[in-house]
Amino acid sequence: MEVAQRVGAQVSFTTCKEEWADLGTDYDKCMEKYKEYKKAAESYHTLRNTCKSQTQRQLKKISMIKSALKKIPNNPEKEELLKQIDEKKRSIQDIEKFLPRKNGFYLGLIVGQVNMILDSTAEKFRYKDEYERFKFYCSVTMMIFAIFLNTFVFHRVFDAMFSFLLLWYYCTLTVRESILIVNGSRIKGWWVMHHYVSVVLSGINVLWPDDDAYREFRPVFMAFSIYQSLVQLMQYYYQSGCLYRLRALGERDDMDITVEGFQSWMWRGLTFLLPFLFFGHFWQLYNAFTLMNIGMSHNFQEWQVPCLAFLFCVLFCGNFFTTIIVVWQKRGGKKGKRD
Repeated sequence: MEVAQRVGAQVSFTTCKEEWADLGTDYDKCMEKYKEYKKAAESYHTLRNTCKSQTQRQLKKISMIKSALKKIPNNPEKEELLKQIDEKKRSIQDIEKFLPRKNGFYLGLIVGQVNMILDSTAEKFRYKDEYERFKFYCSVTMMIFAIFLNTFVFHRVFDAMFSFLLLWYYCTLTVRESILIVNGSRIKGWWVMHHYVSVVLSGINVLWPDDDAYREFRPVFMAFSIYQSLVQLMQYYYQSGCLYRLRALGERDDMDITVEGFQSWMWRGLTFLLPFLFFGHFWQLYNAFTLMNIGMSHNFQEWQVPCLAFLFCVLFCGNFFTTIIVVWQKRGGKKGKRD
C-alpha cells in the first residue's frame, strides 16, 4: 500500500480493509507494550525511591560512626577503618548522582522541585554536549550580530534585539548550568556567579534609552562584544580538546565543561590563553571607567549608566582576581614540587 501511494497508484477498498485489520493487530501489540512500559516505569520509580532512602540511611550511619571514631585514640586499626569508611562514602556519593535530589534555589524558582536528574551516564553526557554546542552557536551568532551592528546598522531597534539576545543567552545559560550542576558537573564559585551578573547587566542594557550617553558608549560596547565572543570561541575550541585528553587519562570527570575563564586544569597546555583573558578583563574595567566619565559629562541623567559601570567593575574584579588566584596557586604548587 505504501509503495502504491508513493508512485501515485490507486489503492482498492479491499486493500484498505486488509491494512486496517493489520493495523488493529499492531495496535493490540502496541497497547501490550505500553502496559509493560507503565508497569516497568512504576517499578523503576519505586526502586529509585527505595534506593534513595537506603543511601541516605547509609550516609547517616557513616556520619555517626565517624563522629564516634573521633573520640577514640588514634591507632592503625582506626586509620584503616576510616579509610574503608571514606571509600564507601565515595561509592555511595557516586550512586547519589543518579538519584533524585532537591533542586537549588534558582532552579527551584524556575521548575520547582521536579526531578532534573538524568537517568544514565549517556544522557548526562548528551546534555552536557548540547550545552557546549549551545554556547558555541550562540557565541558565533552574537559575534556576527555585533559585527553587523558595529559596521552596517546604527539603529536602537537592532541594538535592542542584540541586547535581548544577550539577555536570553545568559538566562538560558544559568538554567542549563543549574541542571548540569545537579547532574554532577563541577561548576563552582565565580564561574557560576558571573553569568547571573551578566543577566542583570544585559537586562539593564535593554532598558537604556537611546540618548547621547548611550550613543557615546555604543561603539565601545559593540567592539567589546565582538572581542568577548571571539575569546569564548577560542576557549571552547582549546578547552574542549584539553578536556578530551584529560578525560581519556582519567584526570577529569566526564561532566566537566568549558568555562569563560581560567581554571586549574587548564594550566597544562592552555596558559597561552591568559593574555587574551586578561585583556578582556581589563576591557571590562575600561568599560566601567568609560561609563563613569560619560555619566559625569551628562550629569548622570540616566540611572543605567552608573549601574552598568558598577556591574562591569564587579565583572572585572571577579574575573581578574579569580584568575590571579588560580595562577598563583598553580605556580605555588609547581614551585613547591621543585623545592
